[in-house]
Amino acid sequence: MRAPARFTVVAVALVAASIHPLAQMAESPPQQARPKPGVVTAERRLELLSRAKVWSPPSVPVSKASLAGDPRRPAELACKFKVSDVGGTSPKFDCVLDSGEEIRVKYGRTPEIPSEVAASRLLRALGFPADDVTLVERLRCYGCPAFPFRTMQAVDLTHTTTVYESLIDFNSHKEFEWVAVERKHPGRAIAAGELKGWGFYELEKVDAKKGGAPRAHVDALRLLAVFLAHWDNKSENQRLVCVSRPRGTDSDCEKTLAMLQDVGSMFGPPKIDLEAWDRSAIWAERGSCTISMEEFPQSGGTFAAGTIVEGGRRLLASLLGQLSDRQLNELFTAARFDKLRTLLPSQQHAVSDWVRVFKRKVAEISDGPSCPQ
Repeated sequence: MRAPARFTVVAVALVAASIHPLAQMAESPPQQARPKPGVVTAERRLELLSRAKVWSPPSVPVSKASLAGDPRRPAELACKFKVSDVGGTSPKFDCVLDSGEEIRVKYGRTPEIPSEVAASRLLRALGFPADDVTLVERLRCYGCPAFPFRTMQAVDLTHTTTVYESLIDFNSHKEFEWVAVERKHPGRAIAAGELKGWGFYELEKVDAKKGGAPRAHVDALRLLAVFLAHWDNKSENQRLVCVSRPRGTDSDCEKTLAMLQDVGSMFGPPKIDLEAWDRSAIWAERGSCTISMEEFPQSGGTFAAGTIVEGGRRLLASLLGQLSDRQLNELFTAARFDKLRTLLPSQQHAVSDWVRVFKRKVAEISDGPSCPQ
């Protein structure tokens, strides 16, 4: 005899939550939730995108930036599990610190962890807005199931969020090692219905005459995306952010940023692959300063081939050229590029190899003739 639908839904949620003793109950922690996207019309979204900035001079000179991370950040963290739909395909979950701050934790053997740590740190040091992603040696999650990501997928599939929340035991905990902890860039994301973020082909709509970024800044971002092999650039992997209004208000704002959001598939393709990164060319045609991602997976996604103006090439070459060997060694060492948790020994490389390829690719941008004005 077929079980009632309600019983089936609850049963699935109970299976997902089976690691928690049902006799123990606790209140959910006070939460400072991430702001929900401000939803606007498609026309309004394009207007906000046209006025978006993509780069600003970094507050700390590039040559003095610490790419090893903030030594004041703790090596260990404790937080309380939060039920949420995290999406994507890599293992992750949301968690709440004692302060009420909500963080996103990425865990497991995925190469996205070192990629996000290194790429976000590099972007921020160069002056391109990015989320704050740090590597934490040990994280203790109170109320976490054994497999948080799979559990949340089951809960979302069965629409049993309320049931599952009532079963969480915050007296139990699970520990994770070497996780990426993400703190969102300040500001409120802008979305138009189901459309989130922006595609690279839309950068042509950014208009300096309307207060948006000048062409040189936009081209520097596009060139940096090729440099880092940001092939997984579907719209939701970039974010349009309002930064001139407090969180929680409407999304009618004066200042917006167009930023890279998901930077876990870089230094490849596909993800952290030194040989593939070394082989991937910066220029599709150097004489005309044409760039493209057609040779990358998914034929470059939303990235549209085009030419780079001299101001964009010169800006990025100047920023990257200020980085010293010491800083680059800090970048790849702190992100544990030499300790990738992979089953393939061929993917293990010394930090010095990553620094060598990085510098060669910088020279590919800085050397050669000028680009069109």
